[in-house]
Amino acid sequence: MTYESLRLSRSGGVSILTLAHPKGAFGPDTWREVPLALAELEGADVLIVRGERAFSVGLDLKATAPVITPALGNREAFRAVVAEMHRAIEGLAALPIPVIAAIDGWCIGAGLELAAACDLRVCSAGARFSLPEVKLGITADLGALQRLPSLVGKGRAAHLALTGEAIDAATAERWGLVTEVLPDAETLYARADVLAAQLAALPAKALEGTKRVLGDGLTHAQSLAAAVDWNAEHMTAEGLTASLRP
Repeated sequence: MTYESLRLSRSGGVSILTLAHPKGAFGPDTWREVPLALAELEGADVLIVRGERAFSVGLDLKATAPVITPALGNREAFRAVVAEMHRAIEGLAALPIPVIAAIDGWCIGAGLELAAACDLRVCSAGARFSLPEVKLGITADLGALQRLPSLVGKGRAAHLALTGEAIDAATAERWGLVTEVLPDAETLYARADVLAAQLAALPAKALEGTKRVLGDGLTHAQSLAAAVDWNAEHMTAEGLTASLRP
């Protein structure tokens, strides 16, 4: 398919979703098109998400205001508007394959909420992260307040969300928001390609099971049981034998 706000490409088992909104922001077309792109991923082993310029500067407020403004003050109408955004981000989080966010430049607001829904996050030294919704009189409602505490801890998540302050790449790595900082965009995207290739070479069912067990909302006992149940259903003698070969 041809999209207005993104591009989807594939090389072998690795797909790349490039956020290509002209303003580097997310408008109504983004939320409509991301689920359509995710539906095209059948057969992919790994997905890389990246920006065409910056990863994302958040919502395109000018384009989004005409959609949101009529729903203000009406809880059901507002939920219907936000549900489309949720479908995009929650659909990304629910993919059975690993998702790598390769972040260069600004990762703001809705961009950070989308990045938090990915499994791995790597960034360039020039990346900057913020959740500035409070400065606009908004409570972040696309998943960051639910996901960030498990990534960076509740205190640091609160700092991001309550102050709206930006943090740099080194701080993001120290806090655990990203796992690697690369010198520049070129090196970043090359590293994301290497990570994707490493993951694509691993057994898909083992990766899917690991994602499910790592998923939010499970108690310790539920997570242990989920891991055992998944292995009981999907582990094979052939796989064990192959792993023992020198």
